[in-house]
Amino acid sequence: MNNPQFPTARNSGLVVQEVPNEILVFDLENNKAHCLNDTAAMVWKSCDGKTSVPEIAKYLEIQTGKGVNDDLVWLAIDQLSENHLLEKTASSPFKGQSRRDVIKKIGLASVIAIPVVASLVAPQSVLANVSCVCTSSTDCGAPGFGTCASLVCCNAAGICAPALPAPNGGCI
Repeated sequence: MNNPQFPTARNSGLVVQEVPNEILVFDLENNKAHCLNDTAAMVWKSCDGKTSVPEIAKYLEIQTGKGVNDDLVWLAIDQLSENHLLEKTASSPFKGQSRRDVIKKIGLASVIAIPVVASLVAPQSVLANVSCVCTSSTDCGAPGFGTCASLVCCNAAGICAPALPAPNGGCI
């Protein structure tokens, strides 16, 4: 069982892409995309279930060359937990405090970037654009005309798109 003082990053059901100064994480289970800034990314990668919060703070201090306290790490862990990027929800010492109050406590003079996990919900596949290409008039009707029976129309560029009933019964 995970101890909240030894957080474990979730790795199942995620697609992870590291880019300079941040990590992009797509959560397949929750259909959400997350962008972890450099600070949040270092904390998340350090959450191996064996490294304590003070040890993670020390690691950040070594990596950045700046003073880092446990509160900064807890702020990152709180955000990671809130976004379901940890195996088990971690209970931070900031319960009941606003994020603004926590940042004030950490100190605005902190030279290391405040950890940020920016998230957005990805559209469900049924809401995504249709991405087929018409190669013949039988694929989805002649360009510009289409067939509403298949709920797909082919536009003048030869791209299929969801059909919308037109007043005259054709596709628009």
